[in-house]
Amino acid sequence: RSDRFIAKMDVTQKIRKAKGGEPDDFEIQVAQEIYNLQMSSDLKADLHGLCISAAKEIEVGGGRKAIIIFVPFKQLRDYNKLQTRLIRELEKKFSGKHVVFVAQRTIQPTTFNRGAAQKGGVRSRTRTLTHVQDAILDDIVYPTEIVGKRMIYKTDGTKQLKVFLNPKDVVTFETKLETFAEVYSSLTSKDVVFEFPIENL
Repeated sequence: RSDRFIAKMDVTQKIRKAKGGEPDDFEIQVAQEIYNLQMSSDLKADLHGLCISAAKEIEVGGGRKAIIIFVPFKQLRDYNKLQTRLIRELEKKFSGKHVVFVAQRTIQPTTFNRGAAQKGGVRSRTRTLTHVQDAILDDIVYPTEIVGKRMIYKTDGTKQLKVFLNPKDVVTFETKLETFAEVYSSLTSKDVVFEFPIENL
C-alpha cells in the first residue's frame, strides 16, 4: 500500500495546475503516462523535473480526437529537446491520437497599461493577444516551422489565416494538418488552415 501511495504522489508531481487547482481524471491519466515514460525509458533524465500544467482532449473531425498538453512556459525549451520522441511514445499510449504540446502563457488585457503605468511599468509585448496567438501557432507545429502566412478575406466578411509549413517535413506532418487547425481554433476561436507550399519543380 505504501508503494502505491508513493507512486501516486510521484505522479501528482508531474502535473501542477495554475493557482493550485486540482487536476481532473484525464489530466491525471496524461501525467501517469509521462511518469511511466520517465520510469521505464531512456527519457528518465530528460523528463526528471518536468511537469505539465493541464491537458484536454478535443474532437478533430471524422470521429477522431487529439490531446493538447499544456506545459509551464519556462519548461518549453526543455520539452522541445525531447518533443519528437515524447509525442511518438504518447501517441502509442493513447491509441494513435495526435498529441500537441503548447506552453501555458498569460495574456494581459490592454487595460493593464493604465494601472501599470501608475506603478512605473508597461505591458510586456509577449503578453499581448497577438503575440500569444502567434506563439501558439509555433508551439502547435513544432518541430516543423512556419515559413509563411497569408490572411484570406472571404466574400462573407470573415477572415481565414493560411499558415505554410516547411515543405521538407511534408511526409511527417501532412496527416496532422487538420489536427493543427482544430487545436488552434479550440485555443483561439480563429479560423486557420495549415498547408505546405507548392515548390516549383
